[in-house]
Amino acid sequence: MNPALTKLGAQMSNLTGVRAIMKDIIETLQSSGGQELINLSAGNPLILPEVEQLWRDCTADLLASSEYGEVVCRYGSSQGYAPLIEAIANDFNKRYNLKLTERNILITPGSQTLYFYAANSFGGYTSSGELKQIVLPLSPDYTGYGGICLFPEALIAYKPSLDIDASAHRFKYRPDFSQLSITENTGCVIFSRPCNPTGNVLTDDEVRKIAALAAPYDVPVLIDSAYAPPFPALNFTDMSLIFGENILHCTSLSKAGLPGERIGIAIGHERLIQVLESFQTNASLHSSRYGQAIAARAINSGALVQIAEQVIRPFYQNKFAILESTLDQAMPKDLPWYLHRGEGAIFAWLWLQDLPITDWELYQELKQVSVIVVPGSTFFPGLHEEWQHKHQCVRISLTGSDEELVTGMQRLAKVVEQIYQRAALSV
Repeated sequence: MNPALTKLGAQMSNLTGVRAIMKDIIETLQSSGGQELINLSAGNPLILPEVEQLWRDCTADLLASSEYGEVVCRYGSSQGYAPLIEAIANDFNKRYNLKLTERNILITPGSQTLYFYAANSFGGYTSSGELKQIVLPLSPDYTGYGGICLFPEALIAYKPSLDIDASAHRFKYRPDFSQLSITENTGCVIFSRPCNPTGNVLTDDEVRKIAALAAPYDVPVLIDSAYAPPFPALNFTDMSLIFGENILHCTSLSKAGLPGERIGIAIGHERLIQVLESFQTNASLHSSRYGQAIAARAINSGALVQIAEQVIRPFYQNKFAILESTLDQAMPKDLPWYLHRGEGAIFAWLWLQDLPITDWELYQELKQVSVIVVPGSTFFPGLHEEWQHKHQCVRISLTGSDEELVTGMQRLAKVVEQIYQRAALSV
């Protein structure tokens, strides 16, 4: 059967970003023929024993409770499971000296769904035909932002400035406020902090400046905190959560061990929450109540924050340290390679300046030595101008074993050295 698709149907049936190459990655893994591949592409968090045990314990408590049937056998409020909303309000009020009520919180089926609601509530065409832009203030950023808007022309991203420490082979992206434009034509602003794919953490001052630029136009600023404190607390540098009238704080329980339950959390002004809740009512009714019920228990007990700070964060911070030290030892000092400062998340981001081939060709060459990473050009959604830098980066997942990270980076270093040598000989 070959049904005719609408324009929207054709758009939404095409995958974007990392999802667009997952088919190739999966086929590569399936056709390995017994060859052991080092897969450093995944964004799936590892299953840590202490984290799994936390959710087993919360599940056992739910199963033994009188509310089990009410949770899993009945529909619920579109806003979310009331005990979870109460748990989040109490925790955030105490932790950050806020005055949240249940009207300031919305639970969604994962944070990706939350951004879809927001992008299409605030971005796109108004009833008068005006196009409201969705602004990504610092590119590269999360690849999923490329597929959330029903009107792709609304998405616009801005090139960053680069802080480069050449002698240390390190660099960091920063917002270029001389270029960033937030106007009456802006519908909303979105950025991740800590950032997937780079591990970058915008400073508190940079966040406040972006929010201040958006405030005069009543533009919502969505801060994607999927890796931020208080859970999963995958920040390796100090950072504060910034709240404000036009800021929608968006977190997730995926990297805290519940990716399969799809639980996103929006915290913000009552008016913003009302808009998104209505969108959710029409789109999906509500998020999984089972996941919400065990999450409420983990938050109320304090166990989730404790696990995040004492288990999840140090685990991935150690993974980054292993990758970093291996690259420092294995990569030639005379090549222009730069590792982004590891400030959080579960990825490393490598920039190979003046790379003689494209990131996609590098991806293919690394597969020949049984190492799989993700081409960096998939992480620049909304950046319409050509920029060679886009084709000189790769994202490396920290979800491999220690041995896989060491071996993978050693093989990567050899491949990169050979690529630059070939280019030099051909001149």
